[in-house]
Amino acid sequence: MAAIVALALTACTGGGGENGTTSDGGQGFPDDGCTHIAVATSSEKVNMLDELAKAFKDSPEHEGLETCATVRPTNVSSGNATRFLTSGDDWPSDDRSLWPTLWSPASTVWTDRVAAAASAGLVGEPKSFTRTPVVFGMPEPMATALGWPNTPISITDLENLCQDPAGWGSVGKDIWGAFKISKTNPNTSTTGLSTILMQSYEATGKAEGLTAADVEASADFSRVFEECVIHYGDTTGNVLSTLYDETQNGSNGSAYVSAVALEETSLLNYNQGNPDSHTVQPGETLTPPKTKLVAVYPAGGSMWSDNPITVLGADWVTAEQRTAGEAFAEFVQTTAAQKILPDYGFRPLDESVPLGDLFTAKFGVDPAQPAVTLPKPEVDVISTAIDQWTQVRKPSSVLELIDISGSMDDPIGDGRSRLDGAIEGAQSTLNHFRSTDEIGVWAFTTGISSDEGEGIQVLRDVSALGSDGEKLDSSLDDLRYAQRNGTPLYDSILLAYEAMSERAEPGRINAIVVLSDGEDTDSSISLDSLIAKIGKSTKEGGDDAPVRIFPIAYGEGADTSALQRIADVTGGQLFDASNAERIDLVFASVINNF
Repeated sequence: MAAIVALALTACTGGGGENGTTSDGGQGFPDDGCTHIAVATSSEKVNMLDELAKAFKDSPEHEGLETCATVRPTNVSSGNATRFLTSGDDWPSDDRSLWPTLWSPASTVWTDRVAAAASAGLVGEPKSFTRTPVVFGMPEPMATALGWPNTPISITDLENLCQDPAGWGSVGKDIWGAFKISKTNPNTSTTGLSTILMQSYEATGKAEGLTAADVEASADFSRVFEECVIHYGDTTGNVLSTLYDETQNGSNGSAYVSAVALEETSLLNYNQGNPDSHTVQPGETLTPPKTKLVAVYPAGGSMWSDNPITVLGADWVTAEQRTAGEAFAEFVQTTAAQKILPDYGFRPLDESVPLGDLFTAKFGVDPAQPAVTLPKPEVDVISTAIDQWTQVRKPSSVLELIDISGSMDDPIGDGRSRLDGAIEGAQSTLNHFRSTDEIGVWAFTTGISSDEGEGIQVLRDVSALGSDGEKLDSSLDDLRYAQRNGTPLYDSILLAYEAMSERAEPGRINAIVVLSDGEDTDSSISLDSLIAKIGKSTKEGGDDAPVRIFPIAYGEGADTSALQRIADVTGGQLFDASNAERIDLVFASVINNF
C-alpha cells in the first residue's frame, strides 16, 4: 500500500515559478530560494490549498517568518497516507522536496489512527480548518421520485429500495431498473469509512455514543445495504466521471448508478462540471452536467469530514520547515483564509464567513442541512467497522483477461518484461480476495484455443478462490512459458463478456479486468461490433447483474481510445499503465474497486 502512495504522489498538483513549473520543467517547487513546504492532502482539497498557498505569501503569518516559504499540495488519499505513516519507512517518493511537512487528510479519523498505531508525536497537534458533510448524491429526478426535497430520506429508506425486487418500480419508475449505490473503499477513502459508520448509527438508531458492540450488531443491516453496491471505487471522482459522461451522452445515469456516497464538496464540483475534482487550469471551461446531482442528507444524520492540518513530527521535517509549516497551519484558521474556502465547496469553521452562492439549491445543496451531526466514534470502533466491512462487503466475481501477445516480451526498464510485470501485478493482488470471492484467469493470443474459444487459454475457470491462492499464483507463473503471437483483443473480450454474462449474479460485483499492451491485430469483429454487442445490457434500466469491464492500458502502445470506449459502454473504468514499470501499482488500484 505504501507503493500505491508513491503512485498517487506522481499526480502532484500545483505549479512552481511564474509558469507553474520547476527549473527542470516538472511540476512541484520553483527554484525561488524559499523554504519548501509540501502538504500531503486528499484530492478534493488540492485546488483550495493551491489558492490558500498563494494567499499565504501576502499574509502577516508569512511576513513573520525569517525566510520566505512556498507551499505546495501533493495528492495522496487519506487511507494510503495513514498506512505509510504507520509503517515507519521513508516517504515513498524519489523527490525529497515532496516529502510532506504538513498533512491534511479529510478527517481526524486518520490522524487518530496514526496516533494509536504509531505515535501521537508523529501527527503533532492536528486542528480542523474546514469541513464538509457526507451525503448521498442522487440525480435530481431520482431524488424527486423519493419525495426530495420535502420528505426526509433515511439510509433505511435507501436500504428498503435496495431490497425491493421491484427496485425503482416500487415508486412507479420501472424503467429505471434496480436501485444501485456507489461507495468507495473505506481502507483508503474517508467517504467510504464514514458511510459504513453512518450505516451502523442508522441500524442502532443512535445519534451518538456508537460502540464497537453496536457496529458488530449492525452487521446484517450493513450486509444488506452493501448488496446494492455496483462496485467499490478507489475514489468518488472515478465514479462521478463515469456518471458525468453518461449524463452528457443523453442518459440520466440510471443505468449506471442511483446514489453515490460522497462529500458535499465533491457534489458541488460535479455540478459545476468538474466530476473528478481535478485542478482547474487557467482558461479551462467547465461544462455543468445535463442532470445535476442533489444532496440527500440522511434523516438519521451525517458524519462530517473535518479536514485537519498538522505539522508532522517526522525525521525528514527540518526546523525551518516546521516553523514555516506552523505559520501556514495558523494562516488557514484566519478569517482571510476562511473566506477562500466556500469558493471551493468547503464550509468554513468561522461562522462569520458567508457561504455564498455556491451553497444553494441551484447547485444541489441545502446550507441548513444536515439537521443531525453524527460524532466521530473512538478509534477502536472505527477499526471494528473497517474489519467488519471486509466481511460484509458485496462479494465479487472477477475474470482477469491477460494479453500474452509477442509484444509482451518487450522490456519495461526495470529488468522485467511486460509479461513479467503483468504476472507479478496479478499475483500481488490475490490476497485482496476473500475465499468466497470468485476469480478466474484467461490469457489470449493467436494460435491457441480452449473450450472457451479460439485465442483463449484458461488458467483458471471463474470460481470461488477458497484455498487456491497459492495454486493460482503458480498458474500465473506458467504464462512465462506460453507461446506469444498476435492480439485478438476484441474477439477475446467478447468471449469473456459472453461467458461472464451467462454466470453473472445480482448479488455479486461481476467484472472483467482486461490487460492489453497494443492494438487489436487479429480479431474477426470490429470495435464497433464489439461495442454494439456488449452495450445491450447497459441501456436505460440496465441489468440486474451487469458485467463491467476495467481495461488496463499497458505501456505506451496500448490502444487507449478503444479501451476507453469498451470501459464506458459497460460502466467500467480505464486504468492508465502507460508507465509500464508501475503495472504492479495499477493492478492494485484496479482490484481496489472490487
